[in-house]
Amino acid sequence: MKRNANWSLILPPEVRAMIMSLPDRVLAELEEVRVREDRPLEVIFGGSYGFVTSEGKLTDLSSGAYKPNKEDCHRLLDLMTNHSLYTMEEQLRRGFVTVAGGHRVGMSGRTVLSQGKVSHLRDIAGFNIRIAREVKGVGKPILPYLLDFGQKGVHHTLIVSPPQHGKTTLLRDLVRMISSGEWCHADATWKAMKVGVVDERSEIAGCIKGVPSFDLGVRSDVLDGCPKAEGMMMLIRSMSPEVLVVDEFGRMEDVLAMREAIHAGVSVIATAHGQALDELVRRPGLSELLTEGVFRRIVFLQRTKKQMTFRVFDEKKRAMLIDTVRGGARV
Repeated sequence: MKRNANWSLILPPEVRAMIMSLPDRVLAELEEVRVREDRPLEVIFGGSYGFVTSEGKLTDLSSGAYKPNKEDCHRLLDLMTNHSLYTMEEQLRRGFVTVAGGHRVGMSGRTVLSQGKVSHLRDIAGFNIRIAREVKGVGKPILPYLLDFGQKGVHHTLIVSPPQHGKTTLLRDLVRMISSGEWCHADATWKAMKVGVVDERSEIAGCIKGVPSFDLGVRSDVLDGCPKAEGMMMLIRSMSPEVLVVDEFGRMEDVLAMREAIHAGVSVIATAHGQALDELVRRPGLSELLTEGVFRRIVFLQRTKKQMTFRVFDEKKRAMLIDTVRGGARV
């Protein structure tokens, strides 16, 4: 990771200097920077974690770590909102802000309610800077198993893993390849497909003012910050996609929208949190789709500190691919 990484510019200068003084091996695998008022400065990297001292050293001891103060938190909030909290009101209501480069900053603090729903956050005292990475080619081993040679397209696919195991990174690369016609299979000779991306959490494309920060290929269209169910219908009506892509799928309204998309002849690729098939079938919406065999392909990702495992199953739960890649860094 470059030491002038753009995500670090939202940190107060003193805190930024501490983080960027960490060893190169830590910066190369950095996934999260957690800033909590009056509590130890923490980093997550390569599936592990540690605390950061005021000298920019990594330590396992929280007692020796730097503790960001109220001024550090106020400065971070000011920098990440570009000195304008008002313009970020909707994102603050959702509890996160997407900054340049597609990096997402989650926040915790006191919630303010309006008619029983969260209106916005105040007294923000916790920040989680999630560092987005673009890993081109990570989808190459997977995509050939998702191809529908009969329809010259891709199968309805569900990608499953626990949080921070690489679902979004894989999804992003699949969008890039499908919308550019990089099929990774000698018998797939059809052209690139139109891909519509509903990016409710601004993570897949990392849009800044509507423009994706990541390479999503040449035939993709992104609806940023829109609820999935509504966004799928909007894209079908307005952009005529051949493939719809959504992240963190599973609510009942999402299921209904997916059925509409399928009836409209659109292929759907979605992600969901989970570790095993038995866990997924206990969820009301997903259970129906899985029982009916709607998802012709189910991809499981599992990461440890030493390796990443990809497993691909068909709609009858038969294994098609089990592949392990050495190295536990997030993909």
